[in-house]
Amino acid sequence: MWPDRRLVDLFGVTHPIIQAPMAGSVDATMAVAVCEAGGLGSLPCATLNGDQMRAGIGIIQQQTTQPFNANFFCHDPAKPDAAQDAQWRARLDPYYKEFGLGDDTPVPTVDLPPFGEDACAIIEDLKPAVVSFHFGLPEQSLLDRVRAVGCKIVCSANTVREARWLEERGCHAIIAQGSEAGGHRGMFLSEDITEQAGTMALVPQVVDAVQVPVIAAGGIADGRGIAAAFALGASGVQIGTACLSTPESLVSDLHRDALSGAEDDQTVITNAWTGRPARGFRTQLVNDVGAITDAPPDFPTASGALRPLKNKAESEGSAAFSSLLAGQAAGLNRVAGAGALVSMLVSEAAEQFERLSRS
Repeated sequence: MWPDRRLVDLFGVTHPIIQAPMAGSVDATMAVAVCEAGGLGSLPCATLNGDQMRAGIGIIQQQTTQPFNANFFCHDPAKPDAAQDAQWRARLDPYYKEFGLGDDTPVPTVDLPPFGEDACAIIEDLKPAVVSFHFGLPEQSLLDRVRAVGCKIVCSANTVREARWLEERGCHAIIAQGSEAGGHRGMFLSEDITEQAGTMALVPQVVDAVQVPVIAAGGIADGRGIAAAFALGASGVQIGTACLSTPESLVSDLHRDALSGAEDDQTVITNAWTGRPARGFRTQLVNDVGAITDAPPDFPTASGALRPLKNKAESEGSAAFSSLLAGQAAGLNRVAGAGALVSMLVSEAAEQFERLSRS
């Protein structure tokens, strides 16, 4: 049924529907369900240590024979800056006092190492069909090792310039992430989020600029969005926010409540949660410190000082300091199992393709 089968053939999947990795919100259970339904399930490895990574990939390989994706971050490690850390902690101090958290409250250190030697060795050993990257690519020697064991390499681009850069370095497919998408911006050649185009504008320009298959991401939650992406020249879609309402999702009840009542104007791109721009539901923290602000330290360390506040507020039923990541199409979410969701998306897309063929 798919008008462009390049991604189906490249990944060896039945349907060119990729489940977005969404670190912290997804584990192997969702990836397996999506794979078994014919899509490409993804395991977010960026927040996992080596043992957790091996365990997660092992579960997927034990429970499905279908191809799957292992996803990693390629950000620049945070630079130590005691003054910036102190400034951020001081900015949050009134909230600490409000919630009865003293100056001696332990602040966890948040360290997410980018894709490196250890992760590469695990990939060489376990050989997932697809390895995807966010925030750019790892150094060439690591990329060559991933390619040498037969993994297909995919990466997010937020601009045409980034898409060309990725193709020049040998990516097999490129995710064109529009501004509507939930979660962190994958941008890496620029830090100016005002440069990011919406999916409708970005996808056809990326398709025209590169020869490899393009995966549309951002604001796609049903068959209409999938058909539109293919009409723009995409060879597949990546679905993120729509998967957060599935029972396999790891999101909190507060997050599910926000998704269930979502409307188009309730999300915002902000760096207040982690130090790097991400789209999610507007919260008290964002309203108070500003969506894009110089206050937080480098990604991902900003979230450390927020964690005690997040935990305390959530225990009292408040998401004031939580990063409820979601895209602008959250209002289209349906509650269904991840596998059932893929089947619905395929059926809806087929109806749209049939309608278009008759018109």
